[in-house]
Amino acid sequence: MAPPGAFSGFTGKTLYTPVPNPVFGPILEQIQDLAELKVTLRGLWLFHRKRGALRTVPLDEFLADRSLIKGLRSDGNESSEEAIRQGLRQAVNRGTFLTHQLEGTGTVFLLNTEADRRAIARLNAGEAGFKIDGTAPEFGPAQPEVTPEEERPNIFALFEDNIGSLSPLLAEELKEAEQRYPAVWLHEAFRIAVAENKRSWRYVVGILRRWTAEGRENKGGAERGNDGKPGRHTEKDNREKYLDDYQRRWGKPPRKRAGR
Repeated sequence: MAPPGAFSGFTGKTLYTPVPNPVFGPILEQIQDLAELKVTLRGLWLFHRKRGALRTVPLDEFLADRSLIKGLRSDGNESSEEAIRQGLRQAVNRGTFLTHQLEGTGTVFLLNTEADRRAIARLNAGEAGFKIDGTAPEFGPAQPEVTPEEERPNIFALFEDNIGSLSPLLAEELKEAEQRYPAVWLHEAFRIAVAENKRSWRYVVGILRRWTAEGRENKGGAERGNDGKPGRHTEKDNREKYLDDYQRRWGKPPRKRAGR
């Protein structure tokens, strides 16, 4: 029997957060301080929840995070806030996180990726037309503000909202798809999968591959594919082809969700 307060276990609806493999190898081997470990793991979760090409988390968000406050609450003289600051300093010193001071906004933290290192270098160089607002970078002239209704979720959120729980094995494949296909294609492919009650990543991939091969067309008119040629089929015809492709590739139609 599990002791009182013990974790009850993961369920079928549990969501997953992608974690870079080095976190489970050299970084885990080197971390000795509990505050750094908890801040690193929580930071990965916070970065994952951000939208945009450059995902940053302000210092204030770390300091106000309830999980970190509860997890680092100490009976000694050190406060949870100081423990969070200490964990962040160690994560930056180790090279897991990057940090940047924004004028009028404060300190923000980023994951130490190639893209984020390039962005920080451009900021430090004072490159004209480049800025970061704490959420995403802007290149060239300032762009119009995006209202919440216009914001598009990343591919992990799309998967979880439209298909279900995300397994770690699919994380890399989803990241590759996000880089390979336009965002509007991804959103439309997920929408079609839901409309056809074919809630399967394989079905979504089949749609994207067909659009790549033949071009994409929707109710609003033809859109050109990667080869510059317009699509040749109506939306109804395309949906039938998506299902045919799926059945030829996998041998059977995707499972329907319970109650549908």
